[in-house]
Amino acid sequence: MEPDRILSKPRSRRKVLLMGRSGAGKTSMRSIIFANYIPRETRRLGATIDIEHSQIRFLGDLMLSLWDCGGQDVFLDSYLDAQRDNIFSEVQVLIYVFDIMSTDVERDGYYFNRVIRCLCDASADAKVYCLFHKVDLVPEHQRQTVFEERQRRVKETVKPFSVKCFATSIWDETLYKAWSFMICGLIPQLSKLDGALSRFCEISEGDEVVLFERATFLVISHATLHSHSDVHRFEKISNIVKRFKLSCNKNQSHFHSLELRNSQFLAIIENFTSYTCVLYVSYRSDIQSTAVKLNIQCAKSLFEKILGNDMEPSRV
Repeated sequence: MEPDRILSKPRSRRKVLLMGRSGAGKTSMRSIIFANYIPRETRRLGATIDIEHSQIRFLGDLMLSLWDCGGQDVFLDSYLDAQRDNIFSEVQVLIYVFDIMSTDVERDGYYFNRVIRCLCDASADAKVYCLFHKVDLVPEHQRQTVFEERQRRVKETVKPFSVKCFATSIWDETLYKAWSFMICGLIPQLSKLDGALSRFCEISEGDEVVLFERATFLVISHATLHSHSDVHRFEKISNIVKRFKLSCNKNQSHFHSLELRNSQFLAIIENFTSYTCVLYVSYRSDIQSTAVKLNIQCAKSLFEKILGNDMEPSRV
């Protein structure tokens, strides 16, 4: 993420294991979220050999040490035996990916059970997330039933850990929803961000304000003053705007802001702090975009302080 920057040492480092059997889709989702791939481009990705290590800076102050572990049985056996101490020590988050269309459910469960036992021995405080991936391949009328059955089996396995499960696909907003939830759980300032964003929404007379991480466009926080029927709207916006930004980059243009207005609403997306973008939505017809943008600029320094990014990172 933004390798051209010279950055100070992050204050928080989190080890994240990305595991699952071969073909589950681990590397594809990682490439979409963190390496700006679009779904169809992931077809050219090969199988992960052993472990791919990534150091990913998130919100400037948080470093994710992401271990993408190859899922071939020979590698899984090695992780669980010879490399056990190295792999499972000091883990903050385990993300285990299941191919929801797998026909070898018994073998899937065997390796998952062993992973959980190793994690319990070495990193008993780790958070566990399970993604049932490729859900788009399940007939729509069966998806919820299949997901709930797979989720039930997992929750019987992970004790004493609690687990959060997601049904995901690289082709829709479910992938962004899952990864936003998982990464936000690692942000120490999240409660302060939530409070500050709610206050900003009230002061600026907005109906909804959403904070996105700038590089990944994952949802970090949001404030909503009115109910909305579409519970996946933030993740849909993440998907749409990130693709728009990639289109801009391909045309050697840089995304800075976007304004949409009609008779029913005003929506403004702007680069905000050093590592975030903000979405402001108002349903008032009389609100002026210049006033909104001024409020956004005035709020910037407060959010920089909350995130611990008082200084702009220098560029080469």
